[in-house]
Amino acid sequence: MEYDIKITGGTIVDGTGNPGYLGDVGIKDGKVVALGQAPGNATRTIDAKGKVVSPGFVDIHTHYDAQVMWDRMMTISPWHGVTTVVVGNCGFGIAPTRPEHRQLIAETLENVEGMSVNALKAGLGADWGFETFPQYLDAIENNGIAINMGVLIGHTPVRMYVMGEDATEREATPNEITKMRALVSEGIQAGAIGFATSKAATHVGYRGKPVPSRAASHDEMMSLMGALGDLKKGMIQITIGKGLSYKEFAEISETTGRRISWTALLSGANIGGGGSHRDQLRKSEELIASGHDVVPQVTCRPLNFEFNFKAPFPFEASKVFAPVSQADFEGRKKVYASPEFRASFRDMIDRPDINLARSFKIAVISHCPSDTSIEERTIGDVAAQRGVHPADLAIDLSLANELAVRFRMPVANADEEAVEELLKHKDTVLGLSDAGAHASQLCDGCYSTYLLGRWVREKKAITIEAAIRMLASRPAEVFGITDRGLLAVGRPADVVVIDMATVGAGQLKRVNDLPAGEDRLISEAAGIDAVIVNGALLRENNVNMLDVAKGKLPGRLLRNGAAA
Repeated sequence: MEYDIKITGGTIVDGTGNPGYLGDVGIKDGKVVALGQAPGNATRTIDAKGKVVSPGFVDIHTHYDAQVMWDRMMTISPWHGVTTVVVGNCGFGIAPTRPEHRQLIAETLENVEGMSVNALKAGLGADWGFETFPQYLDAIENNGIAINMGVLIGHTPVRMYVMGEDATEREATPNEITKMRALVSEGIQAGAIGFATSKAATHVGYRGKPVPSRAASHDEMMSLMGALGDLKKGMIQITIGKGLSYKEFAEISETTGRRISWTALLSGANIGGGGSHRDQLRKSEELIASGHDVVPQVTCRPLNFEFNFKAPFPFEASKVFAPVSQADFEGRKKVYASPEFRASFRDMIDRPDINLARSFKIAVISHCPSDTSIEERTIGDVAAQRGVHPADLAIDLSLANELAVRFRMPVANADEEAVEELLKHKDTVLGLSDAGAHASQLCDGCYSTYLLGRWVREKKAITIEAAIRMLASRPAEVFGITDRGLLAVGRPADVVVIDMATVGAGQLKRVNDLPAGEDRLISEAAGIDAVIVNGALLRENNVNMLDVAKGKLPGRLLRNGAAA
């Protein structure tokens, strides 16, 4: 046979979890046509001797909803071997959105997902080119994408589409719930892979208001999720919070018959009042043992936020920061300068029962224009040296630098022993990269190379076969993506060639490559020798092989979990 691409001499790790084996991979017309033995010539041959050949990775928790409109590559995901992403997580998205609500949606994404309004406005333009959810899916497909994408329909835009600004203020009427349910049904029938929502206390939107989904009643939640049960299609992604936790997961599972995957089970973070990570694992095991299809998401990286007091995301759920969230830039500076705020902030930081308070004192000052000598030192150390309270130090530095000082703070998942328990538990799924979100605050879109470099090669805590299953077939199964995640004859040729001797995630660095020159953190990949999407060589040796700026790209929109 003549192949378009032939990968020779690598160790094939097919995503099933079965032992790897030496062999070749033959690719033709976008499909894997030979596996193991691949006699014949090829237009292009890739030598994979000494390397691992695996299915492309599936990232189930990203926020590229807006970025895909101006960045068809969805950087940085394919740099790190990701060939399929899911957007719309936590109930956030940009469709359906009426033209008059575009600014509100942009401000919501700025507050809750750390996206720059300037970048969103410059990237999306004055006319987004769509209003409804089906139109949004069509826009993605018509524009073209470099990697595959599944889309969740989000509760927040659905609620705002029906209720306008009231979406953040009150419960919906029965008539409004009926309209919302119809939009969810329309979205699933158009190709959404599921429905997403959030009750997380940290999810604060524009002007310090809770995101719209947090104002939803229990009846509204059950009605919207019930649309999936009626259609017998799609899964449900939930960001856990008060009123939407283990008890409700059981009810939703029983009522709809649909799978639930919730975000996120982390060590050192009592999310949703679930207790320690072991308490939450136990509750998950009990749910699953009683017949409920509920899968918690975990992550392999420590959760470190780099933030400034212009956008203090880690603290926005606290009552102390409520006046900050409600103020504009100049107003925030006035709040920080007030004796009342400072006293409240000092009291908060001195409370030993608050995780963030403990983390704040060991946070690192990562960027300080007025005094670079204190960069990469902890707030606690510098405060002690200067004889001031850590809270006052941070505020004084911030006010002296127009709130531009950045702090890097560990929020959760710092204990690797606990993280290992979560990663290796049979009931969890690897997620929460948040790629595309919090761009100036963190960069976990490199989670895949971090898993391979840190957990497989360095710690030897996870086998390569288990890691590839965690990165590819397991997340695809959980999210109902039926044609990705495995290397098998007849399947779409999403393939990654990995050099296990060098694979890893590079140090974070700040670049200004978003629209309007806005900044973000990126991590470059090592050891990802080739990335193939639907049979097309997308990247080789860290270089894009296709002209992303123009022409047809190989990615596919996965309507209801599969390419058409």
